[in-house]
Amino acid sequence: MIEVSGLTMAYGKVKALDGVSFNVQDGKVVGFVGVNGAGKTTTIKIAAGVLTPTLGTVKVNGKDIRKDKVEASKTIGWVPELPNYEQDVRAADYFKYIAGYYGISGQKTKELQANLFEQLGLSGQEKKKLRDYSRGMKKRFALAVSLLDNPTNYLMDEVLNGLDPQGIAFFREKTVEFKKEGKAVLFSSHVLSEVQSIADEVIFIHRGKIIAVKTINEITSSPKIASARVVLANPDSRAKELLGKFGDVNEIGQGIYEVVNFSGATEDLNAELVKAGYRVSGIEKVGESLESYFFNLIGEQK
Repeated sequence: MIEVSGLTMAYGKVKALDGVSFNVQDGKVVGFVGVNGAGKTTTIKIAAGVLTPTLGTVKVNGKDIRKDKVEASKTIGWVPELPNYEQDVRAADYFKYIAGYYGISGQKTKELQANLFEQLGLSGQEKKKLRDYSRGMKKRFALAVSLLDNPTNYLMDEVLNGLDPQGIAFFREKTVEFKKEGKAVLFSSHVLSEVQSIADEVIFIHRGKIIAVKTINEITSSPKIASARVVLANPDSRAKELLGKFGDVNEIGQGIYEVVNFSGATEDLNAELVKAGYRVSGIEKVGESLESYFFNLIGEQK
């Protein structure tokens, strides 16, 4: 469990964080969402013990990350957005070096390396220097290092940035795996569709302050901005105009439309479409997406 209490980080008169508090329970994935500069990375670095806050505390499994740093650090794994390792060192040698900090050496290090590199898709890349790793490989290596002592809490800071679809799927699946194992995961990302697919709840941070904490169910069931997805078998240029009577229309595929700010009943929309000669393959009213919820929430802060 990760407990963040009253974090304030001041640089002179500027507050990067202002009284940030939240918890990440065991067996939960908590999304951490905000625009660039909102305070996500600063919060995560404090939780990892890399930065010291002006005020406030972070406890990991009840241990203060500042007062009991050694004990707290043993139970937390941190995967930064831009892993910063010595680039001229071979991956296997660096892994062995980091393992030494955990008191792991000899044959156990070799076994752990073989196992983790196999799990994380890095087998055969052990002798490469880290400068020759791609961004995705560096993030997988960072995850391998974070797994050395099998921590029960994870800090994922923009791990999806710069990854291809395969890399994104890998980190999504690992995060879900951690959740099933009962671990606590704080997951920061700009890829809001991925956050929505794996998170139990979402913390919204803006200008250094927490502005909302919502479960995914609360977000998707919000009546504030419902939308309707419409599929037409015979779309034409007139369809968007007709659909526009019911809300703001986005064409998201051939014959597939999303009507945002949907007002009215799907039955009435269907009747209008049929009357106009369209063959309706489907109409589905859907809840609000995390992305639309986020942008509306941020808009309210102006």
